[in-house]
Amino acid sequence: MEIGKKNTFVEFLKKYGMYCIVGLVIFAVALTFTLVATLGKPVQTGSDPLNFRLPMSNATILKDYSDKELQNNETLNQWEAHLSVDLTSETGEVYSVLDGTVASVDYNYGNGYIVAINHADGFTSIYSSLAEDVLVQEGDSVSAGEKIGMASETASSELDLGTHLHFTLLLNDNHVDPNNYLDLQAK
Repeated sequence: MEIGKKNTFVEFLKKYGMYCIVGLVIFAVALTFTLVATLGKPVQTGSDPLNFRLPMSNATILKDYSDKELQNNETLNQWEAHLSVDLTSETGEVYSVLDGTVASVDYNYGNGYIVAINHADGFTSIYSSLAEDVLVQEGDSVSAGEKIGMASETASSELDLGTHLHFTLLLNDNHVDPNNYLDLQAK
């Protein structure tokens, strides 16, 4: 009885073995293409895509993002890449662009008062040149559109711009152009 079973399996492999191998190869190739196509794409939180808000209402862009062309920093009298967007508005109010958690509230001479907020999908928004009376603390949860402070002149490295917000957006700790995510040109 056992000899017949072995012969049946061997006969099956002789007859259909090539089809099995071709099927496995096609499955492996399809799986590889599926994995490659999905790598690097941001994962959506729940079923809703991220809905960015503007960091200031009715803002004017003083200096736009530029990672390819150098821009003149008149305060420091030097040409440099500008990996942020400088904004100003009549009210000076600064808002969180997304829901998130305040990662830090700091001060340094060059950038003034700074709030960093971590968001879903690897985004971090950084608000510099804020007034001293920041409205959030490290660890606070914030909502998109929630006021976090006021623009000011505390960034000594950009005094020539006057009262403004120096806004930076990171994705997985890399600078990205905020214009690709926020509708800054329409303000």
